[in-house]
Parts: sequence; structure tokens; C-alpha cells
Amino acid sequence: MTKNKPCFQKLCLTIVSGIIFYTSIPLPYIKGVDFQKVSYLAPAIGLIIGGILAILDFAIASLGMPVLTRSAVVVIAWIGITGGLHLDGAMDTADGLAVMEPQRRLEVMADSATGAFGAMIAVIIVLIKTTALVDIQEHRWLMLMAACGWGRWGQQVAIACYPYLKPRGKGAFHKQAIRSYKDLLPGLILLSLFSIFTIPLYKKKLYIMAATLLAGSVIAIATPAWFNYKLGGHTGDTYGAVVEWTEALFLCVLTVF
Repeated sequence: MTKNKPCFQKLCLTIVSGIIFYTSIPLPYIKGVDFQKVSYLAPAIGLIIGGILAILDFAIASLGMPVLTRSAVVVIAWIGITGGLHLDGAMDTADGLAVMEPQRRLEVMADSATGAFGAMIAVIIVLIKTTALVDIQEHRWLMLMAACGWGRWGQQVAIACYPYLKPRGKGAFHKQAIRSYKDLLPGLILLSLFSIFTIPLYKKKLYIMAATLLAGSVIAIATPAWFNYKLGGHTGDTYGAVVEWTEALFLCVLTVF
């Protein structure tokens, strides 16, 4: 038991580090915080973020707030909880991809100023998430948690499978935590178990669970692959873009079911 205690403490510390890194949730000072392996637990942090959003959605629904307004509030809170970290990356990536000269794209992405394409992409992502949530009438909490989880598993795919284009970039240290395809398995297993444990909710509509797993995994794999095709690799900005687009596209596809 004493041997397992340090491992448990290290795991808890990594989770706390992940919450601090990936969210703007205020936490008291904790000694020994280490961000080097936060990406390893990214899907779990995603489920936590989705759970917070689900609680908010349930709370304001109990007050009688209409679904459109409620969905908008949830999406705004979504941005607030993450501190706009991933949305900012999606905006910078859009500005970079808008440049015709490939050699200048990374330079434009590094510029803190937001261009027209970045602003448009932000509006599009927020609009997709809001309207998709309006169309999802049942099990919204489940879809919110799944979207956040798959979005961050997509980030892991980008880290593990594609080169990092800026050796000294802010996201370079993630490559030390996610080094191979094997490092993708814990997150995939976690999200699969999460979907399986919700089977009793579907009332014989198991195709919804299958659609959740299929849509989440396919989109989380295809999105980083597309950015790699356009840029020849990834940066910290594209890691954020992968999260945002995987979440948005996942919710969009799930409206069909």
C-alpha cells in the first residue's frame, strides 16, 4: 500500500496539473505541479470539462431557460472554462492557412493579431456548437462530455502521429508525453468505456452509442490528419484547432441521431 501511495499522489498531481493547464478553473497553489505529462490525461480532463458543462446545462434548464439561450450560455461557458485556449489556436491556424505561401504560414500563425479568417472561423465554430446543441434534445450531458473527451483524444493523435513544426514552440513538450501509438490507447479505452457504461440510457437504441464511438474516433483521427496535410505537421495552435473542430464536427454529426 505504501508503494502505491506515491503513484496515486503522482496521478492526482498530474490530473490537477492538467486542470490548471487546460482550464481557467481557479485552484489554490499546489506544490509540485508538473505540466510535462498533462497531454497524457487530456481525454480525462475533457470528460471533466464536459461534466461541468453538463451540470451547468442541467441547472439552467431547471430554471426554464429556452433551449437556444441555454445552448448559447453553455457554449460561452465552454470558452470561458478553457480560457479560449483552443479557440485561439483555431483562429491562429485559420489565419495561417489563409496565406497562399506555405513558407509564411507558421510566421502568420505566430502573430498574436487576429485576422479576418481567424475571426470568421471563431464565429463558425461557436455557431456550429450552439445550433448543434439546440438540435440535441436528449442526453445533452452525455454528448457534451463525449465531445470534450474526443476533442482532446484528437489532440493526442496529432501529438503522437505527426511531427511538431516548432522545436522550441510552447507545445513541443507534449511530444515527450505522447511518443507512440501505444500512448493513444488509454484515452481510447477510457472514452470507449464511457460510451459502454451509458448503454442503459439508450433504451434499445444502441446504434446511438455505436454512432458516438464511430463519429468520435473517425473525426478525432481525420481532423489532425487534415491539418497535417495542409501544414506538413502540427504546432501548439493546430493542437487547439484539432480540439475545437473535433468537438464542433462531433456535435454536428450527432444531430443526425
